[in-house]
Amino acid sequence: MSRSSCHLFLFLLLFSLFPFPLLARPFVLVLSQDDLKDVQNDDASPLDSDSSWDDDDFGGTHVKPDDELDPGSWRRLFEPPTTLLSPSHDTSLDSYYAAVHKIISASNNGDARLMEEAAAEIETAANTDGDPHARSVLGFLYGMGMMRERNKAKAFLNHYFAAEGGNAQSKMALAYTYSRQDMHEKAVKLYAELAEIAVNSFLISKDSPVIEPIRIHNGAEENKEALKKSRGEDDEDFQILEYQAQKGNAGAMYKMGLFYYFGLRGLRRDHTKALMWFLKAVDKGEPRSLELLGEIYARGAGVERNYTKALEWLSLASEHGLYSAYNGMGYLHVKGYGVEKNYTKAKEYFDKAADNEDAGGHYNLGVMYLKGIGVKRDVKIACKCFIVAANAGQPKAFYQLAKMFHTGVGLKKNLPMATALYKLVAERGPWSSLSRWALESYLKGDMGKAFLLYSRMAELGYEIAQSNAAWILDKYGERSMCMGESGVCTDAERHQRAHSLWWQASEQGNEHAALLIGDAYYYGRGTVRDYGVQLKLTYMQNPNRMLKLCSTWDTCMSMAKDFLLTSILPSGTMIRH
Repeated sequence: MSRSSCHLFLFLLLFSLFPFPLLARPFVLVLSQDDLKDVQNDDASPLDSDSSWDDDDFGGTHVKPDDELDPGSWRRLFEPPTTLLSPSHDTSLDSYYAAVHKIISASNNGDARLMEEAAAEIETAANTDGDPHARSVLGFLYGMGMMRERNKAKAFLNHYFAAEGGNAQSKMALAYTYSRQDMHEKAVKLYAELAEIAVNSFLISKDSPVIEPIRIHNGAEENKEALKKSRGEDDEDFQILEYQAQKGNAGAMYKMGLFYYFGLRGLRRDHTKALMWFLKAVDKGEPRSLELLGEIYARGAGVERNYTKALEWLSLASEHGLYSAYNGMGYLHVKGYGVEKNYTKAKEYFDKAADNEDAGGHYNLGVMYLKGIGVKRDVKIACKCFIVAANAGQPKAFYQLAKMFHTGVGLKKNLPMATALYKLVAERGPWSSLSRWALESYLKGDMGKAFLLYSRMAELGYEIAQSNAAWILDKYGERSMCMGESGVCTDAERHQRAHSLWWQASEQGNEHAALLIGDAYYYGRGTVRDYGVQLKLTYMQNPNRMLKLCSTWDTCMSMAKDFLLTSILPSGTMIRH
């Protein structure tokens, strides 16, 4: 996008934070003209003194393995070693993983004895050995009330020390805890660090490698349509597609490559298979594979890294009208990979991508203007370019806008907004693999394992996991294999836990959860009966439903006993007898 075209978006101040399928609920951010800070593009800007801006904001080819980005992850227990990006095996963590394996097995089989044994081993490793990853799991057990008395203070302390020891998932849990209490100074610091980790796991292509969490329910019913598309190689549609690819259908070959490269439709990522299918598709004349072949060679994913070949594939892709390939070409020229470093050439490529409405082009131009790379530094133009890219669903643009709100560079400092944007990006980090493992378990009928994984994810602040875990409790009851303080959950413990999960989901905008919470207060299910809270929650989500509850004057007066109706009803609302 050219400098002049950036100006066209000066007043484009409304954009959605959730345009892509990963994210479960719509959320709209409205920027006023006042939010566009009047900054001077000089060397005294806080931009240059803030080390958080010194990273490679273009993204890149040197993506770290997930085990390094998410230490203590349960990945070793859910993915065969052949699928792991890092071949290293840290034997010092064997006892930790053995205990976690017992927790998973006990949850799946409803084995209270094994769960207690595992919890004791985790507690010993946490308190005696000081293992940060064991502390993280112990914090989870205390937070959920699993074989330990539910204790938020102990959960917080264990997550705090685990985070200090480098456990990223405990940092997520702490950040979410702080944000729920509007402690934005603390929350924003953690979410900024986590969002940076997430961004470092992204690829340079326009598509995201992150697996999209699936909402397993639609209201009270199972979301059969979404689940059907997530069964991987067992899915009938996938088998038909594979058959077509094997018979020489170029489009099917390309889709097979996509599924394996990004790990879509319930498949595990397999770069070797992806490379094979992309090469077959190219041989059959399918041009869309060209760009991804360029990225594969630039990253060295399933093949030896070769920047010269990467540029050749990307150039071919651009010649076939795949304008997003210009981003990869520009990136190689910015970094000087396989070619001589040339900022002017890089900007030309980014301009071509942006002029053809590619979000990555807008984003990369924003980075150039933000840092003054090959152009005169202009934070205002950078901000507008990031807004355009965010409008188109570019997650790295959300990250840059979050930094602007955080530092007050380009946008007025706004910590609550920075927190929300950082959280959005952080939730795309490597720990989101929990969702894939939970879904795989659910589809296999392993409800206890699915519930455990969704519960862990819920603790990290994922709304979709909070509602999925709560729905499993409500739908499957005892089959959920919910573990309580001293064994398999009692009915009371199950209702209380579902209530807590629905409540957290409702705080994040889940309307179905809010209605269920209202019903829980009305009937006293999982909590103390409270008509006032029920009325408020019901009205906030569905005014018509609340008014139906007030079918008679006596009923309304009774229900309003502990809550003043006039504080929640619109002015002039009439309640008819």
